[in-house]
Order: sequence, then structure tokens, then C-alpha cells
Amino acid sequence: MAVNPNEDTEFNDALRKHGILPPKEPEPRTPSPPPPPALEETLEDLTLDELRELGEDAKDDETERAIEAFRRQRMAELRRQERARFGRVYPIGRDDYTREVTEASKVNPDGNPEGHGTGVVCFLYKDGIPRSDRTFEHIHTLAQRYPDSKFVSIVGDKCIPDLPDSRIPMLIIYRKGQILNQIVAWGADRERRLEELEAILILAGAIVPQVRPPTKEERDQRRGSSDDEDDDTDDEPSSRMRSAGTRTNGRTSNIRGSKKDDDSDSDFDL
Repeated sequence: MAVNPNEDTEFNDALRKHGILPPKEPEPRTPSPPPPPALEETLEDLTLDELRELGEDAKDDETERAIEAFRRQRMAELRRQERARFGRVYPIGRDDYTREVTEASKVNPDGNPEGHGTGVVCFLYKDGIPRSDRTFEHIHTLAQRYPDSKFVSIVGDKCIPDLPDSRIPMLIIYRKGQILNQIVAWGADRERRLEELEAILILAGAIVPQVRPPTKEERDQRRGSSDDEDDDTDDEPSSRMRSAGTRTNGRTSNIRGSKKDDDSDSDFDL
């Protein structure tokens, strides 16, 4: 009589015990049921009205408070998104300059006092120049960090004909239709950090710092940067801001020549 090794019998067990049959393969384990989703995951896809109704029907005060806190956080995030007007770098051409830069800087955002205008940073760059590529990365970061200010980019010699590489990268800062500052050859003297450019743009009035706690990425970045700094007084943040502002202001040039008061035709009357 043929023996079926897969049968679960006492005879087969005896054969396995003596090594005549191979050990029986273990039965597959039944997977454990997935854990219930966390409260925030459950709330993520709900609307504000659904969150309010869910909070009103909560079984205990702790759950109600958690739902209400999540609803308030969602409301704050939506308001922030509504206020954020930009949040990225917009590529432009020479023909777009007056509309996208000069005129855009005259726009007064809702909720701001009359005559506040909009901070506009025009970044002139050239691919393949290390300091320009590095500054472009910083510009992208600052555009996301300060969505109330407008950041635009244009190839340097497409904006100003025959612009030499030695003046790249260049930043032209506007508000209320006026040039606030021009920064030429940023990073040509030494490698510049994101915080230095941020400080310069704040001092120039292009961006307005928001009172907010730093993100984990920002805390880690600042902690790593502080480990590499010396203890000299020249390396204090306030000193760096002043010295950087002095150097860049000293190297600025008026790209508009003598036509300071005429914005109607072109911003590039050299």
C-alpha cells in the first residue's frame, strides 16, 4: 500500500520520527489583523464640517479635544495656503520683466496696509557657474519659505545683453515699483550660506520673516552649521548680516542708467 506523506496520520508521524519521511512543513501562520488606524489618519480625509460633527459625537472629552485641535490645525493650514500667493520661482523672459517684476511689486496684497506693495526678487543666473547653481538652490528654498514674496528667474544675458559672467549671479530686489537693492556676483568672494542670503533679503525688505517655530530640517541644518563656525566676533550672525549688507551695497550698480523715475518703457535702459 502506497503511503501518502502529506496525510496527517499517526503512522506518518512515526515515520517522520525515525527520519523515514521528511518533517512536515509548518502550516502558514494566519496574519495578524492590521492595527486600527491612528486618530489623525482617520481624520485626515474629513472636511471641516465632518470634523465638527465628529467632535460633537465623541464618546469622551479627550477624543473631543483631540478632534477639535486637529480641526483648528486644518483651518490654520487652509488660511495659510489662501494667504500664500507664490511659493516657487517663476521663470520669465525679458519681455515679461516690467509686468512680472516692476508692476508685480506695486500690487498691495489683501490684509496689508496701503502702499505696502509686494517684495519681488529677480534672480539673474547662468547654468554651469557653481556659485550661480548653488545660489539658485537657495532661491528655491527661500521662495518656498516666504510665499508672500515673488521670486522670478531669468538667464543673465537674456535679461541684460552682454552681461559678463563675472557679474553672475545677480539679484535685483523690488518693492512698490522701485529697486531696493542690487546684489552683483553673489558668492564670488567666498561660498555663501542660505542664511546669509536670507538675511540680506530681509534687510533689503524683499521678504518679511514670519514668526514660526523652525522645522526639524531647519534645526538640524542650523545645528550642523553652528558646529563649523569659529568663535570670532566677525562670525556672529548680526556681524555677518552687517558685513554682507555693506559688501553687497558697495558692489551694486544701477542697471537702469539715469532713467530712475521712468518705469513705463523698459527696465533695461543701459
